[in-house]
Parts: sequence; C-alpha cells; structure tokens
Amino acid sequence: MLQYLVILLEDTSVAYCHADNPLKERNLIPLETLKKAILFGMKQNLMIQYVFPEYALPKEYAEAIESIDNVKIYPVGCKPFTGIDDGNEADVEVANRVFENVEAKNLVLRLTFSEMLAKKDEITKLFTSGTRINLCITDVEHFSDEQIEAYKQVLKEWNAVLLNLYKQGQSPQFNLLTDRMMLDKMHNCEAGVSNITLAPNGKFYLCPAFYYDEQTKVDNQLNHHQPTSDNSVGDLEKGLDIPNQQLLKLDHAPLCRNCDSYQCRRCLWLNRKLTWDLNTPSRQQCVMSHLERNASRDLLNDIRKIGEFMPQIDIKEINYLDPFEVRKEF
Repeated sequence: MLQYLVILLEDTSVAYCHADNPLKERNLIPLETLKKAILFGMKQNLMIQYVFPEYALPKEYAEAIESIDNVKIYPVGCKPFTGIDDGNEADVEVANRVFENVEAKNLVLRLTFSEMLAKKDEITKLFTSGTRINLCITDVEHFSDEQIEAYKQVLKEWNAVLLNLYKQGQSPQFNLLTDRMMLDKMHNCEAGVSNITLAPNGKFYLCPAFYYDEQTKVDNQLNHHQPTSDNSVGDLEKGLDIPNQQLLKLDHAPLCRNCDSYQCRRCLWLNRKLTWDLNTPSRQQCVMSHLERNASRDLLNDIRKIGEFMPQIDIKEINYLDPFEVRKEF
C-alpha cells in the first residue's frame, strides 16, 4: 500500500541513496505539474517528500510546496526558496563528504567504501552530534569478498564507540548498527510498494534512480539516433501503472522474506543492475547487510550487559553471510 510520494523538484535534485544523479542541466518541474502532483498525493492520502536541488527555487513555488504537510530533503546547507528566509529547515540533509559540524536532524552521508574507511574517525565524531546518521555506500556493486574483513573491523570499531555512548545514557542513531537492534520485521526501501517517485516530466518511477537511468539513456540514444527507453510506471494524467507489482513485494522474494537482516535496504535499482531481477538482491547487498546484522547483534549483546535493552528483539547467531548459500534451509 502506497504511503509516500517522492517529488523530484528538479532534474539536478540531490541524490540521497545508492544511485548518483548524473544529470547536470537544470530542469525545474513546471509549477502546474507540481500542483497536480500535490493533488494526486492528497487524493491518495500520501505523505509528500520533496527532493531539492542545490540552488534555491523561485519563491512562487513555496506556496504550493507548503500547501500540504511534507518532508524536505536538501543538499547540506542549501536554502529552499529565493527571497524567503522563514527559518525553514530540511528534515533530511544529504552530504557527499564528512562535515565537522552537523546541525541536521537527519543526515544522509553518501560515500564510497574506500571513502568510508578513510573517513571512519570523522564519521565516529558524528555519533555524539545528536543527529541521526544514515551512511549510504555508493559503490555497493564493487564490494568484494576481499573487503569483508575491513568492513568487519570498522563496524567493530564503531560498535565500541556506540557502546560507550550508551553507557553514558545517550541514544545514538546510526543506521548500519543501531537500526537492526530496534526492528522485528523488514524495514526496507519498498520502492514501488510503499513509495513512488514523480519526476519533473510528470511521470512516475519506482524511485529516482530509474528516472536518472532513463534520462541518461535518452541522451545517449538521441545522440546515436536510437529509440529511447522508458522506465516510467504511469503519469499524472493516466495514473499509476506498475506491471506485476506483486513481484516487488517481500512475500514474492523467496530469500528476503525469510531473512532477518531487517535493516537491509533491498534496493530495487541495485537488484536490477546486478541480478537483472528487481526482487532478488545481489551477493554484495546480502553480504554487507549480514555483516551489519552480525555487528548489531554484538552491540545489542554488549548493551544488555549494562542493563535491560529491547528485550523483544532476538538476533540469532548464524553461520552464513549470503542467504543464497543456505537457500535450501530457507
């Protein structure tokens, strides 16, 4: 059941998940298209999430945007509208590098795996900021078995810091390690299931990455005089049309529905890119999410040595990192 409508306000809106946004030319959503999208969201009783570009939008957009409750996703430090200084802050700020001073309520930190390792100490300092830290690794497709030990080690080091903060009575939030301790069921991205994206062209996409891919391919195909591709799943005029939507859902994913790495994003875009199947994660996603799951188990057990903590959560010990390896047991 749909719950969220993500509206890309501009072609260059900030990327906030695994996929980079390669689009460089500005293309602001027409005001009338934006109003129609908001009306669609209201009729469907959806929470609207606006994704902003790096530059401030014309102030006439403010009235439409603020006509309904919303969540704003900005690049760090950006202002939403030209000529308006109402103290409005982003609900989620996105950064592609580590900042010393973070004031955001929620920060999405997008780094490659090597950047994450190089900046691990700077990331550690963010745990005391009071900000929820969502670390998104942007080159998951290149993660290899040779990097497993390095990932284990950095998660172990972060665990020690988080444990010390819990001992001090703090409640740090760091998606890779603290989310799994709070979950008793899958909490994935659910693109195309609980959320849908509307692009500046007035069309719906499973998530922003599918729009970026389409626009990049359109440019390439037009340059070579080839037929253009279409990743859209409907538009504002005809409504949503998601083919075989049930195949996006957890109960149609044989491995995922029995897995307890509940914090895994289960990214459909990465699935299609790496396995050619929207509902089947790649080994890279599974191994990384299980390393996080196991580290969360260690952290949970260590916190429970201090006192009672999340007694309803049970993270069992397992002997695999990729569910595909033990699929017969599933």
